[in-house]
Amino acid sequence: MEGKGKNSILVVDDETSNLMVLHKILSADYTVFTAKSGEEALSRIEVDAPDLILLDIVMPGIDGFEVLRRLKDAPETKSIPVIIITGLDNDDDEEKGLLMGAVDYITKPFKNAIVCARVRTHIQIVRQLRMIERLGLVDPLTDIPNRRCFNERLAIEWRRSVRDNLSISFMMMDLDKFKTYNDTYGHPQGDRLLKAVAGIFSAAARRSGDLAARLGGEEFGIILPDTGLEGALSIAEEVRAHVEALRVPAPDGTVTTATISIGVASLVPNKESVSGDLISRADELLYQAKETGRNRVCS
Repeated sequence: MEGKGKNSILVVDDETSNLMVLHKILSADYTVFTAKSGEEALSRIEVDAPDLILLDIVMPGIDGFEVLRRLKDAPETKSIPVIIITGLDNDDDEEKGLLMGAVDYITKPFKNAIVCARVRTHIQIVRQLRMIERLGLVDPLTDIPNRRCFNERLAIEWRRSVRDNLSISFMMMDLDKFKTYNDTYGHPQGDRLLKAVAGIFSAAARRSGDLAARLGGEEFGIILPDTGLEGALSIAEEVRAHVEALRVPAPDGTVTTATISIGVASLVPNKESVSGDLISRADELLYQAKETGRNRVCS
């Protein structure tokens, strides 16, 4: 059958010429569906369940922003990566789309190499996410990605950041006085705490390219591709506050609390830099957060 074994892409644009160009660029490697309006796109997504969506922002009726909002609000579609399509001079549209959960953008007029590279990157991430359980890339206690998955994703996002000259940020997080917590409440309660905070971390990784992982023990990390320091700090403070507000019930009826320290590093990598530089810097900042009082974010 034609397209069997290929990943599928839905291209949404009200201009037939744009649909034809993108279909020609992508159809050799992917099964390509098209839609000419936001309404048609939402209907097709229910039926075809694409692996990736290329979404024009400016359309009559339901525009691309509204389509994106509906996709991210629905549990069954929020994990589908969306690349927005914008004009060359529409920086505000790009920024708004990325803040709403789009993973990337391409501009008109289309350049074949750029379209192919960006689509290939996000299809690769989709494939990796689907392989996680089969390859044992999930931490069995917290049910979020483990260190091995983290290393593989960081390598992918690092290469993309170098290629496209994009910022990449990393949050390294460690529960404060976790040994004391375990000694006081017992290891089973410590496991409950780890599961609860992992849920907070996973929720903070909103875009399909973001990744929250358990790195070992009570140490966690979040990769934030295409995110500068200001955006990463905002997410880090949100995570810190949510952990501080967390209440974890114990079997005896008591309620326990915890805090977390976070180190945040951000850079625009080049061909000479290595991802270990980003990890080391975040680790140093995490140590600084611990040394200066805990329950804080350092950058």
